[in-house]
Amino acid sequence: MQKIRVLVVDDHTIVRDGICSLLALVSDIEVVGEASDGKEAVRKVRQLAPDVVLMDIAMPIINGLEATRRIRKEFPHTKVLALTQYDDREQIFSMIEAGARGFITKVAASSELAVGIRAVYRGECFLSPSVAKALVEEYQQRATSSARDEPYQQLTDREKEVLRLTAEGYTVREIADILDISPKTVEGYKTSLMAKLDLHRKADLIKYAIRKGLVSF
Repeated sequence: MQKIRVLVVDDHTIVRDGICSLLALVSDIEVVGEASDGKEAVRKVRQLAPDVVLMDIAMPIINGLEATRRIRKEFPHTKVLALTQYDDREQIFSMIEAGARGFITKVAASSELAVGIRAVYRGECFLSPSVAKALVEEYQQRATSSARDEPYQQLTDREKEVLRLTAEGYTVREIADILDISPKTVEGYKTSLMAKLDLHRKADLIKYAIRKGLVSF
């Protein structure tokens, strides 16, 4: 059986020893080397050609982020599985951009460590549950922030009604009758919503409403 060749990179000897001891119990994984900083990690990858690099992020000389960039550029077939102490969202996104295929916490069980290594070796991605939770929360926060910045969300409920009815082809007087308000008030809402959306023609309003799924033709 061909074993998955792994390089363990961490600046703490006790952490490396613990990981190596755990992986020694896994029949299809072989630790072929260790490194204590990013510079040594790049050198060891050149020497040992591991399949997977378990990469700590915060290290001296060259950190895990830069080491990952260099390894992925020089050895695109070598997979990097990041080791993280904390669920730092910015670190996670930075390592993904650098080329890491997954993240695993240093407190992960040996079974999770082995599963992660096998996954990235096969070309898949792997995230520890706590890391996945942090990413989901970050995405939701960004999505919420983006929604608040969307011009449509700045419209009042009545302005949205006027937009929809205008796009459906109703005249100002017809909209006034439907909403039980005066034509002058409808004109006011219309002027306001067009300013907020930065649209200046009825045709543009119709196109915008169709894009937003408010009407269909």
